[in-house]
Amino acid sequence: MVEKGSLCVVATRRGGIRQADCRRVITRPFIPSEERVRNIINRVLNLAEDQVEMLLGQVMEEFSYRHRRFEQLLERNFQTVAPYLPGGVSLSENRKLLIGAYFTSEYSIQSVGVLNPSIALHPDQSGLKIGEVRYLITFRCVGEGHISSLEFRSCIFDAACNIKTRPISPFVETPELLAPNHYEKSHFIAKLKQRGVYSKALARFLQELPPEFTAADLEARLREGEGQRTLPKRAQSEMRAILQWMDKNVYRVRFAPDTRISGRVLFPVLENEREGIEDVRLVRFTDDDGEVTYYATYTGYSGHAIVSKLLETRDFLYFKSTTLTGKATHNKGLALFPRRIRGKYAMLARLDNENNYVAFSDDIYHWDRAEPIQGPSYPWEFVQIGNCGSPIETEAGWLVLTHGVGAMRKYCIGVALLDLDNPAKLIGRLEEPILCPNEYEREGYVPNVVYSCGAVIHHDKLIITYAMSDWESGIATVPVKELLANCLAWQAKKKRKGG
Repeated sequence: MVEKGSLCVVATRRGGIRQADCRRVITRPFIPSEERVRNIINRVLNLAEDQVEMLLGQVMEEFSYRHRRFEQLLERNFQTVAPYLPGGVSLSENRKLLIGAYFTSEYSIQSVGVLNPSIALHPDQSGLKIGEVRYLITFRCVGEGHISSLEFRSCIFDAACNIKTRPISPFVETPELLAPNHYEKSHFIAKLKQRGVYSKALARFLQELPPEFTAADLEARLREGEGQRTLPKRAQSEMRAILQWMDKNVYRVRFAPDTRISGRVLFPVLENEREGIEDVRLVRFTDDDGEVTYYATYTGYSGHAIVSKLLETRDFLYFKSTTLTGKATHNKGLALFPRRIRGKYAMLARLDNENNYVAFSDDIYHWDRAEPIQGPSYPWEFVQIGNCGSPIETEAGWLVLTHGVGAMRKYCIGVALLDLDNPAKLIGRLEEPILCPNEYEREGYVPNVVYSCGAVIHHDKLIITYAMSDWESGIATVPVKELLANCLAWQAKKKRKGG
């Protein structure tokens, strides 16, 4: 029930955009214990060649139409277990593929739900009609074991906020994992600065390294003599320690260029995210020099602990993932601002499970200091508040969608407005949520929840992508002028009350 005189705007629901589809399957290696691997291989080796051909034919008939490059997948999984083959054995191509099939399984990435969408301007705006804009949406997909992965969709909104979508790819593919022993020098230098060992001598030493280098490149430079003579032992030790850290916390992947955007899925890679890539908040970031990079903050879940991570891409084919460090990253729900503020990166954070903060940093991978913005103030958010995606710049201020948790752990979506030059300053908000779960939306894997990881301003409307009780996703719209006016009226109301 809305209190009389409350500042309130209600979002208009525009329908669902994604329901869970159990047919969205990827392949995963199935590698049991070493003893079982050897036993399975020996059983296949004991088959006659005509049995091998017959069994492989069955596999191809049942599964090849569900996956692109299916034979390559089987071959890749065969190579994974090839070291366990008896010495001197010679195999036909069919037997190799059949062995690969025994160490391959399917995984339905959406069998539990498709949820927590985020949205950003698509990098390709060609071929559109007047008033149309193309956007890219990400979804958290949850499957067996509650493992979360990341899927992508492109869509077009016309001037009236009607959504147009293409038929999605019938195939879902994971990307190639690139060599883990290649390091970006710029990231390496940032870590050295963070550890307090970067110096003029170290800068001269690193000049000779290429923009992307290997551990062997670094050791070769040290063996040249200059490094051993001029660099303190601590600096040499820290460099090696950083490479070890990056091996465990940074990875790069690449999709094949002919993979449709709706056929791409990022599945957990490193140990610190093996149980889930959760709640991606996508943002189109424009740097001071005009260069555009798409960043996405997300939570990696290992099965017993969470870490804050950053995904980055420019073309949605090549991605880099990095574990974020610093005191301000020790919780869920980080959301990057779409540009620097006073020369620094800025990010929304939640350090204490209850309140919203803003953090600033010179290094996009490391965040130490954060300032509180707002805490739970109204009954619908008494349990906790957090952000629902990256801030959106308007003339009136930074528009921030928030989530509030109230009685019976009901999640609703609200709005806050932050000062453009000092986003630690709350200049407006709504007293009531703009979206609460209705009777349909309250039923799902996690009941009584509406939750968003991002929104965009399209013409004069705010388009909100949101999830319904961790099961399916939809969109809602709000007039921007009305929203901003009501947010600013909160400040005037507060002044009248002397608060």
